[in-house]
Amino acid sequence: MIIREIEKVFFELLQKFPAVSVTGPRQSGKTTLVKNIGGYNYFSLENIDTRTFAESDPRGFLHSAGEKFILDEVQYVPALFSYLQEILDNATENGKVILLGSQSFLMNQHISQSLAGRVAMLKLLPLSYSELKNANLASDNIAHNLFTGGYPRLHSEQIEPPYFFPNYIETYLQRDIRLLKNIENLTTFTRFIKLCAGRAGNVLNISSLANDADIAVNTAKSWLSLLEASYIVYFVQPFSGNVNRRLIKSPKLYFYDTGLACSLLGLENEMQIENFYLKGNLFENFVFSELVKQRFNAGLPANYYFLRDSKGVEIDCVIEKPDRMDFIEIKMSQTLSASHIANIKSLKSLFSKTEDYVIYSGTQEPVYHDVRFVNWQNINSLYH
Repeated sequence: MIIREIEKVFFELLQKFPAVSVTGPRQSGKTTLVKNIGGYNYFSLENIDTRTFAESDPRGFLHSAGEKFILDEVQYVPALFSYLQEILDNATENGKVILLGSQSFLMNQHISQSLAGRVAMLKLLPLSYSELKNANLASDNIAHNLFTGGYPRLHSEQIEPPYFFPNYIETYLQRDIRLLKNIENLTTFTRFIKLCAGRAGNVLNISSLANDADIAVNTAKSWLSLLEASYIVYFVQPFSGNVNRRLIKSPKLYFYDTGLACSLLGLENEMQIENFYLKGNLFENFVFSELVKQRFNAGLPANYYFLRDSKGVEIDCVIEKPDRMDFIEIKMSQTLSASHIANIKSLKSLFSKTEDYVIYSGTQEPVYHDVRFVNWQNINSLYH
């Protein structure tokens, strides 16, 4: 059994709020997380009969749901949110309702309009490396981890990535994209997603992306919003702070799951990664996603940025703390090198205090010129 790290904060919030919302990509484990909780009736709004009942008679549907209930993919029936407000306002105890959804934009929109202050909101991503390790499903081969990603069903059912991800993408296109926006040419949209995978770990140039996809810039912006809303991609913003005059303004693009990115890039086995021209980008994407999972699994928002000055000197990841800045460089290298800390030494003078790290694929973990080197398997040790 795979124990999810988010469970602790999830159960704590059930005791403190009338409702808890859990969003995340399809098949990230949301339903598994909540379905076995005792005392809750479960309803999936993807079921056509259930959805028809909820749409035609929202009040009657919620009345029949019982004292405590779970609504899965609740964004399919927006009318329910107004009626849920009344139920939660009259609730005599916390933890009455659990809401699940794979569309962050729709869920957040409806919650902010009708249920603000009544719902605690969590995000559940695919499995982290530490979750896989605790379930004895992890590999110490970084290429294997990049290639397989963290979707729970892929691991629990031992499905080979070349079979899992094409079907996942097809399901995503058929369900989520048609729900959010009627895209007539799915072939063009699929090509667009693949082009995004080729830009993982890079600063986003929307004009270039739109040109390569042969679509308008506004269309590219709209489609990127769709990918973000359905937890396919996310953006890391550049840090500005007090040095914004020296910094670029465009975000960097990442995929929540490197296995999905590898599939979109046409990789068919993990051995191809060793000589793949984007292996460094995939490794950076993997490390960033692990850091994001740490925050989300603790019920906290992501607080990561990247830093790049006008001369192109870049720190892959910076974390703003109350008393300091944390600098993190990400290198897919097994050899410790002075070049790995060059950018840290160049930019740390911008801040009064920093703590500095290099996450890499080497096994030694020395402190070199006040920079701590950390093997990728020990990412969690940075903040635990």
